[in-house]
Amino acid sequence: MDASQAVPPAGAGQTRVTGAGQAAGAARALGGGAADAGLAGKRALVTGGAGGLGAAISRALAAQGAHVVVADRDAAGAAAVAAEVGGESWEVDLLDTKALEALTLEVDILVNNAGIQAISPIEDFDPAAFHRIITIMLEAPFLLIRAALPHMYGQNYGRIINISSIHGLRASSFKSAYVAAKHGLEGLSKVTAREGGPHGVTSNCVNPGYVRTPLVEGQVADQARTHGISEEQVLGEVMLAKNAIKRLIEPDEIAGLVAWLASGQAAMATGASYVMDGGWTA
Repeated sequence: MDASQAVPPAGAGQTRVTGAGQAAGAARALGGGAADAGLAGKRALVTGGAGGLGAAISRALAAQGAHVVVADRDAAGAAAVAAEVGGESWEVDLLDTKALEALTLEVDILVNNAGIQAISPIEDFDPAAFHRIITIMLEAPFLLIRAALPHMYGQNYGRIINISSIHGLRASSFKSAYVAAKHGLEGLSKVTAREGGPHGVTSNCVNPGYVRTPLVEGQVADQARTHGISEEQVLGEVMLAKNAIKRLIEPDEIAGLVAWLASGQAAMATGASYVMDGGWTA
């Protein structure tokens, strides 16, 4: 994520993410907004936006007219996606929580998407890996929401969209850190919905099953090693065993749901978890 122009110093130890979307501030609809207005004039921040699901979400929001800040630690990847969607990039390390504590985010839409995975039995789970996952996938979203809410409250409008997982609602063996982080994100999202509602801010989780992304492809290889089976068997017998629809979800399918949650049509959708899992939890 290339922060170049996106993150100038704002004094007093603060960092302010602002930019091209500000000029349209006076024209922003308060509360819901017309269903056909799209996201023109809205400024969106997508973490983990350099590839996979984050890139698809960035494209979907930009297609609706939003100015997208593509945030990632991969500066070149974020810059490439930002150039593609006509947005800007922000190189950020979500493990640097001290820097995140000083942020001021002037965005209308925040998508907490960045995530990592590690698979191991609890008794063998590396504590450093556990902490890393919790930091990136729970503490960092908290700090970004904290940084975004004052601006959203000030304009009586905001959308917080947290990319959770089926593992935010269900558990799987060998994924203690990931499941714990996603369950925590669900709770954080609901508290944000309760506090944000009176200020025109909605907060929701999107709960995909297995999406065709590099993260999932890595999980396939990890599961194959853990279970001592082939990658084809992992897909058919482990990951998709409970699915009614036996295929991976495409990133664009999740991105379409995110774009709807960001829209004026979703003004009354808050505090909820939107499952897209091919029938796994049916």
